[in-house]
Amino acid sequence: MNSGEIRKSFLDFFAGKGHTIVPSSPVVPYDDPTLLFTNAGMNQFKDVFLGKGAREYSRAADTQKCIRAGGKHNDLEEVGMDGYHHTFFEMLGNWSFGDYYKKEAIEWAWDLLTNVWKLPKDRLWATVFETDDEAWEIWRNNTDIHHDHILRFGEKDNFWEMGDTGPCGPCSEIHIDLTVNGCRPEDVNSGHEEVIEIWNLVFIQYNRKKDGELDTLPRKHVDTGMGFERIVRVLQGRRSNYETDIFFPLIEKIVSITGKKYEGDNVSSMNAIADHSRALTFAIADGAVPSNEGRGYVLRRILRRASRLARKLDYSEPMIFQLSDTIAGLFGDVFPEVVQKNDFVKEIIMAEEENFHRTLDRGISLFTEVCDSLKDTKIFPGKEAFKLYDTFGFPLDLTEVMARERGLKVDVLRFDEEMEKQRNRAKSARKEHTAEVDLSFEKLSGTDQVLYNPYSATESGVRTEVLDSHASSSGGELVIAVRSNPFYSESGGQVSDTGEIITPDGGSLKVIASAKSYIVAEGTHQLKSGEMVTAKVDMNRRHAVERNHSATHLVHEALKRVLGNHVKQVGSLVSDEYLRFDFPHFHKLETAQIRDIEALVNSKIMESIPVQTLVDVPIEEANRIPNVKQLFGEKYGSKVRVVIIDENFSAEFCGGTHVNKSADIGLFKITREESIAAGTRRIFARTGAGILNHLNEKLAESERLLAELPEKYSAKYSAILPELRQKINTSNPYDLKLMMSLLNNQEQSAGEIAEAREKYLEEKKAVEKQLAAAKAREIGEEIDGLIARSPKAGSHSVVTGKVDAGNAGIKEISEEFRKRLKNGVGLLAAMGEGKFNLICAVSDELVKEKGLNAGKLVADAAKQLGGGGGGKPNLATAGARDADKLDPVLSEFSKTILQILS
Repeated sequence: MNSGEIRKSFLDFFAGKGHTIVPSSPVVPYDDPTLLFTNAGMNQFKDVFLGKGAREYSRAADTQKCIRAGGKHNDLEEVGMDGYHHTFFEMLGNWSFGDYYKKEAIEWAWDLLTNVWKLPKDRLWATVFETDDEAWEIWRNNTDIHHDHILRFGEKDNFWEMGDTGPCGPCSEIHIDLTVNGCRPEDVNSGHEEVIEIWNLVFIQYNRKKDGELDTLPRKHVDTGMGFERIVRVLQGRRSNYETDIFFPLIEKIVSITGKKYEGDNVSSMNAIADHSRALTFAIADGAVPSNEGRGYVLRRILRRASRLARKLDYSEPMIFQLSDTIAGLFGDVFPEVVQKNDFVKEIIMAEEENFHRTLDRGISLFTEVCDSLKDTKIFPGKEAFKLYDTFGFPLDLTEVMARERGLKVDVLRFDEEMEKQRNRAKSARKEHTAEVDLSFEKLSGTDQVLYNPYSATESGVRTEVLDSHASSSGGELVIAVRSNPFYSESGGQVSDTGEIITPDGGSLKVIASAKSYIVAEGTHQLKSGEMVTAKVDMNRRHAVERNHSATHLVHEALKRVLGNHVKQVGSLVSDEYLRFDFPHFHKLETAQIRDIEALVNSKIMESIPVQTLVDVPIEEANRIPNVKQLFGEKYGSKVRVVIIDENFSAEFCGGTHVNKSADIGLFKITREESIAAGTRRIFARTGAGILNHLNEKLAESERLLAELPEKYSAKYSAILPELRQKINTSNPYDLKLMMSLLNNQEQSAGEIAEAREKYLEEKKAVEKQLAAAKAREIGEEIDGLIARSPKAGSHSVVTGKVDAGNAGIKEISEEFRKRLKNGVGLLAAMGEGKFNLICAVSDELVKEKGLNAGKLVADAAKQLGGGGGGKPNLATAGARDADKLDPVLSEFSKTILQILS
């Protein structure tokens, strides 16, 4: 079977056992801050194992994209050194959530391996946890494995834990013997390259508490994981994973690019490059980008490791980006995102490669220089390793690999010391902030009876029953559970509703936040269980939020159409004042692109398109809606809510609130665009009445600039801006043509004022330059006097003295000094308010004949005066602070130079 058939046969086998086949989650775990990357199939079901979530099914199977290159699970160092470790790999898995357990898991695994895939039974070994008699007996009695091929191991090999606390349990691993003459029991779990684990069956039956004790879970789960690349190697009869049809097309592409053969020392380099290119392609396609922190830094390390290995193949041009097309061709049918994002992936990888190549040669030169200087040691200095990391971007592991090739070992302890020093410097430069978590809501009773329905909110409010209430632990606030909660709870980027609770006595509690099962209000007025209150959402604020939310959907599609298919939402904020949208893109948005995006969104607003909301749509049916968008990392049930604004334009899975028709949004305007990380851009935008606020803010900015200008430049606009402000404050924000006209007027006025200010500053600068030049000429006449009165050494003048700098620049004074001192050496102090500068000039003749250097002379003098500086041999400047010592320094300078010249 080819690899595609093997993957399909695994999924078909478990579909036949009643499992729901679920899609792989992204390799970037957006909803789990504890992980750099998705590193196991169970990650997307972590909430189920922790008892915090549930699924519509109790049995599942999938093939999960995984990266292990950072954190607790890190295989980066092993890649290329053997035939079966990878940074990126697929994990085939099947799960039971409180359904079947050890018996079925073991029997089905044996059935698939021996009856479906026909693996030789005498080559399979099973391991169980040392005290797991249940699994031991199932292997002995329910399968026909050789009994002496069932082995017991301790906690290190056969007990799985999610973390220091939480769900855990024993596991049973299946290993295969690929040796020529057959392995011995001691070869299992020994790291033998020909005796490898192919499947791990984890039985989650305990919860480990903080004190280390194990409690039995009320519901037991099964979590299995099989390395796809490993099983394909076994079934295709290859010596290495890299010789399978998963990798070999990539190897052939590398051979074609480099012109090198796949043999000898080239094998490990080509294997690692093939592996690393897959990790980079899948991670970037899922939204990660190389950077200097977190998962971005892991990707940068992987890329730079691959780039350096390409150099070992005598290929010094960017290469990894050229492999992305092959990867898209190999995996696009299973993971379509690598095809959809292919151009974006290539652009990012190529830019990273080009950037690294610019520093690689200089870093290698330093590395070689350090190595050549080592005499009687095999230790590469940690301080130099840190310099390679800090200055040239060499990850430590890259330096370690290069050192190992020369028979050296890096002093990692010293490297870590230097790294810690840098961290401490950074830490001292920022303030630490902490916040206390308020868990008052956990004391509320009746939260499980709350009906959360934010779509039922009306102007008059919702009449509802109080289930419970009490003061928050922080004081001054009340947490309330009501039977029917109409307040939207912050999610999907949309902020929580605010409003009020009208109490039975006619009083009012101001609602400041909401969760699905409770409301937070200001005040200490206790509400009694059973009381009837009115929950009123601030509908004006809600409508403003809705305008921005619907606009977010439109701008999402507009960004894709203007910038490319790689755009997706990686973060957003939808408030009543503005919207914010984060997306992957490697370049600053051009003015023309921003205009195109705005025009596309506003054209859809002008069409007054009805906004359709489809509720409880089966997810399979929803996925068939053309161009439908899902948020990466979001977990969706079997039924979803879909918001459509023109079925040919925008359709998204969304639980938020929206306008009735697109015209309700009002005008859309992007107010700011910026970078928030390498390869990630952020836009801010406003809509409707928010445009009026934007216009008023811009007018205030123009008025501030205008106030700085003399009347000659500002008179024209003094009447225009008040008129414009009056128009803005009396305009209907939903008259799109009027709002566009006002925006154009404001932008035109702002542009003209900016030009007037620029002209004023240029003219002011020219006048100041003329005055400075005049002052410099005046100082030049003083310098002539100093030269005339200066002592001589033969024909050479030795000039010292002080001049009042006034508004003359140090550059202009220096040029006058140099021009007028034809033959000699001089040190001049240009005095200003609260500070002074030193100027040293040496005639060219004395630079050549006596070796005098103005840069060194002025630096020595400035050092004595609490300053510093330098420059060229014939002219240099320095800053200084200690004016009390100036006269003695000038006197000593004169004596020293006279002595040298004599």
